[in-house]
Amino acid sequence: MKQLTNPFKKYRIDRLFFHSFAIVLIAVIGVTAWTSYSNSSKALVKTTSHYQQQLLDELNNEITTKLVMIEQISLSSTRDSELTNFLLNRQDEFERYRRRAGVESALANLTYAIPLIQGIDLYMDNPIFSERQNYIQFRSLNDLNKQEGIRCLEKSDFCWSKEYNLSTSQGDVPVLSFFRKIVYENDYLGVLMIHIKAGEIRKILTGNSDGSNRIMADSEGRQIMKIGDTLAQDDWPQWIDLRSNSSGYVHIPAKDGSRDTLLVYSRMDNSIWTLIEFTSWKQITASSLKLAEWIGLIGIGAVLLVVLLTHFLSRQFTKPIKKLVNAMRVYSVGGDNVELPSDYENEFGYLFAGYRKQNERIEELYLSLERRYEQQRKAEIEALQANINPHFLYNMLDQLNWMAIEAGQDELSRILELMGRMFRIGLSNGNSFITIADELLHINCYLEIQQLRWGEGLEYSIEASSALQTLYIPKLTLQPFVENSIVHGFNKQRSGYVSIKMEQSGDKLQIRIEDNGSGLKQPEERPHNRHTGGYGVRNVRERID
Repeated sequence: MKQLTNPFKKYRIDRLFFHSFAIVLIAVIGVTAWTSYSNSSKALVKTTSHYQQQLLDELNNEITTKLVMIEQISLSSTRDSELTNFLLNRQDEFERYRRRAGVESALANLTYAIPLIQGIDLYMDNPIFSERQNYIQFRSLNDLNKQEGIRCLEKSDFCWSKEYNLSTSQGDVPVLSFFRKIVYENDYLGVLMIHIKAGEIRKILTGNSDGSNRIMADSEGRQIMKIGDTLAQDDWPQWIDLRSNSSGYVHIPAKDGSRDTLLVYSRMDNSIWTLIEFTSWKQITASSLKLAEWIGLIGIGAVLLVVLLTHFLSRQFTKPIKKLVNAMRVYSVGGDNVELPSDYENEFGYLFAGYRKQNERIEELYLSLERRYEQQRKAEIEALQANINPHFLYNMLDQLNWMAIEAGQDELSRILELMGRMFRIGLSNGNSFITIADELLHINCYLEIQQLRWGEGLEYSIEASSALQTLYIPKLTLQPFVENSIVHGFNKQRSGYVSIKMEQSGDKLQIRIEDNGSGLKQPEERPHNRHTGGYGVRNVRERID
């Protein structure tokens, strides 16, 4: 399986800057535009539907008031005794004409008193026909089936027709008709049909919203009237529950060439009518789409600005890096190297300063190597001389020892003898490591010399197992510490005790040197201008390192 490569390790920084900023910005702008469009669209749809529902409820209430008035008028008219006696047809011809005139006058008064009424038709047996231009028409029940919308009476005693054109003496007039059966003592006498002006209802349905797309439907879902461009009647009933008396709205998605539509409807408890308004989804969300387009345009401008900005920033980032890479490529010790700028105070400044310090360190190491090479040459010469100097030194000490013996200086003789042992161990034929036994012998010689100088005032003890004494240690490790105990610890005392203990702990050697002297001085007690002491211990530490 191929391992993915880190792009920051493969591609140039300026390209990474540009692509990273561009991708992030485009993603942010896209998400912002979509979120803005989505949220603002939802808010606009909710607000639009809320106000449309309020308006439709008001229109529904107004239309219901007027149509209920027509229904009540028809009910009171069909229960009028004058009308029922006339329809019973039990009078002679003269009496029928007289009653007909009374019925016609009463119905005519309704048309004059209520401007909404266009005319009234009374269907009955053996009618006495009126003149065609009269608003009140007496018609035969045999012609009832020819009337527009009369089939609604098959399921009810009263109903409303949908909007249609009524032929009158003034021409075709759009009307809505209300049918009510006239029944007296279970006898079917006729039908009272009140025509109302559809234009008046249309004005109410339109309201102050010119260009609205609305439908007025009855409780059965029949379309009574419509204005504007609406969905076909076989489409919208599936989105509305006509059995519910609550208003609401629904989003109808586009299908089969139709457009997205917001359907808002009004249903009221005291009304049989459902008012439906259709609004193009595109029309509602036009402002949201415009906002998204503006965000997109701003985003394009921002992307162009980012192109220039990232190009400038990438140059500012890569320029010092290129200078550093070029300086590293042509660098040579002691040569004429590239001088890096010193006016950077940020991370590049730290990088340049580190590079300069590294070069200085390289120069120092190079010079150190040269000096070490010279020292090595000198050491080789001195090593040749050291093969002679120890013999000369041993011979001189041996002669001084015999002179001290001849002079009766036993103590001085002993000191010279011990010094000779110390020199032999210290030189060790040039070896850096000696056995612990030789190291203890060396320190024992040193302490014995100090005992001879102190007299009986100095005591010491050395504890180390025979197994430890076979191990190796850097030579002259113990002497500086013991010397510090005697020179600095006992400088104001006439007596002292030094203890040296060696123990093995795992793969480590623990050496403990203790004395009963005055101890180490604190930093504030030490003289600041004296540069004595400390070199022996430091030398031991460096040799161990």
